[in-house]
Amino acid sequence: MEMDECPLEFDIDEAIGDEDCEDLSMEGDHNLEEVVEPKVGMSFDSENEARDYYTVTVERKSRINSLNPITAHPTSKTGCKASVNISHTADKKWMLNSIELSHNHEICPDKARYLKFNRIIPPHVKRTLELNDAAGIRTNKTITSCVIEAGGPKNLTFLEKDARNHLDKARRLQLKEGDAEAMHKYFIKMQADNGNFFYAMDVDQEHRLRSVFWADARSREAYKEFGDAVTFDTTYLVNKHGMPFAPFVGVNHHGQSVLFGCGLLSQEDTDSFVWLFEAWLSCMSGCSPNAIITDQCRALQNAISIVFPKARHRWCLWHILKKIPEKLKVCEAYDSIKSVIFNAVYDSLNQEEFEANWGHVIDTYELGGNEWLNGLYEERHRWVPAFVKDTFWAGMSTTQRSESINHFFDGYVHSNTTLKQFVEQYENAMGKRVQQEEDEDAHCFNAQIKTVSPYGFEDQFQQAYTIAKFKDFRDEVAGKISCQIERVMVVDDMEEFEIEEDIKIGEAGFLKTCTFHVRFNKQSKDASCTCRLFEFKGIVCKHMFVVWSKKKLTQVSEKYILRRWRKDVRRNHTFVKVSYANWERKPEWHRFNKMLVLFHRVADKAFDSDGKSERVMAKLLEAEAENEVCDDDTNRPMFLKYKRILFHLPVEMV
Repeated sequence: MEMDECPLEFDIDEAIGDEDCEDLSMEGDHNLEEVVEPKVGMSFDSENEARDYYTVTVERKSRINSLNPITAHPTSKTGCKASVNISHTADKKWMLNSIELSHNHEICPDKARYLKFNRIIPPHVKRTLELNDAAGIRTNKTITSCVIEAGGPKNLTFLEKDARNHLDKARRLQLKEGDAEAMHKYFIKMQADNGNFFYAMDVDQEHRLRSVFWADARSREAYKEFGDAVTFDTTYLVNKHGMPFAPFVGVNHHGQSVLFGCGLLSQEDTDSFVWLFEAWLSCMSGCSPNAIITDQCRALQNAISIVFPKARHRWCLWHILKKIPEKLKVCEAYDSIKSVIFNAVYDSLNQEEFEANWGHVIDTYELGGNEWLNGLYEERHRWVPAFVKDTFWAGMSTTQRSESINHFFDGYVHSNTTLKQFVEQYENAMGKRVQQEEDEDAHCFNAQIKTVSPYGFEDQFQQAYTIAKFKDFRDEVAGKISCQIERVMVVDDMEEFEIEEDIKIGEAGFLKTCTFHVRFNKQSKDASCTCRLFEFKGIVCKHMFVVWSKKKLTQVSEKYILRRWRKDVRRNHTFVKVSYANWERKPEWHRFNKMLVLFHRVADKAFDSDGKSERVMAKLLEAEAENEVCDDDTNRPMFLKYKRILFHLPVEMV
């Protein structure tokens, strides 16, 4: 007989299960003798009819073969082969293709209602549970009334824990009194303050909140500057409603965390993530990130492939390696295995070296049958450093990623924070981050770190980069001491330098000599290195520095000085008015704004001349001295109270 659909297989172990089967009694009332023994070729009018017949057959078979069904503890993890297979036929019936009713374990035949396969909460019961919960009636009392109505517990189609699980899920979707109103008012206020504030709310068919996303105007502008590499984490914090906070975070020109939006989710499945990502993408004018880091989650992976198909998706290495104790602790040589895995991951300088080191671990410790390690190897392009350093990640390390998100809201929100409290604390957390960025901007304007070499191109980076990023570059310059040129190969206008570097490996700190190759164009002076640090982090590596110093370069191409790390760039997000401090409601803000406009005009006319700028500064110092006679902070002239902000301006404005 021709089949026009794929066959279905009913696993008998799924009908038996391994939960809630302790201290069971035989209370079934089926007339088992009337059940016809199943045979291959039998047909059924519907899939449900086949399932019903299958369930009764399992029960009858179990009654006959089970020696002690009362004390047995069935499990679905015994490798039992019991199953039936049916297929859809051309005459729209279902035909039984194969049967295996013999079990390799004891079962509880009359307890099918304990299995997830058969447990269903009717819609009217769900509504009763939710209404009673809203009215303050305890769950156990509601369940007791359901038992009485059904005529006894054996007639219920669900268990008590199913009811409690349903209520837990429903509570996630229901905001407590004041939460919905507070969140709505907050969004309205933010949009009134700045029309570029964005928010989206997803509700179910009963108008209960399912997910929410928002981003203020400053975050949206910051994304235009720093949205090339983004991290997304739902593992940081789950609030009292069971809704995980889901922040989109990047790195600014100081290496600080910057928020690009924040979500709250009632579920962590593919559909929920797709909704959130699409809302965020719409908020960012359809501009997808080039690279995104998440934890190892299949639903996230699916959603990213749907919404951000061109983005490079990377797993957080920290989240993966922290699972090693859970997955491998049972191994006899656990400590050694952990050490060599870490060495293979962190110390492999290229893909070939990782392949060799990983293979050595698997072979030496006979781990070829470990499914977790096999799965990680199959997805190595998503997490192993040697496989991801060809993409720009803004220097975000895997551990820094989790730490930065944890610290973003640290001290402001916790597991008992309500949604109403969160929207109130959100502004405080954002205000702190803005202040930290302003402090670093001012620090970069007023101070600088000394160079450590006599080469002019180091001065070039010193003048351009923020202090934090010049520190990264200077570390590479200092690392030149461990490098030496072994040989040089010349082909036309290209020179290839073979550079050996002594690198400290592992906790023992033994030295390993590694070889890198730097290609240098004699005409354009461009260079590239096989270590790929510049591609990964945006910082020139020590190996390129060795070549540049060998060539006695005084200046390098601007292509190696990324706008992203510069301190002299006028960035639009710093000029967006935000209500974190509620300054726009104060008279002081309006007075300060008038003076600031004048300061900007004067600075624009004087910044290109030492003489003009010195005269302006002299006048400002006179004004400062004249106003210092007032000690009352409430009446202190606005220049004194906010003068620091003038000097936070980018270099090009002063």
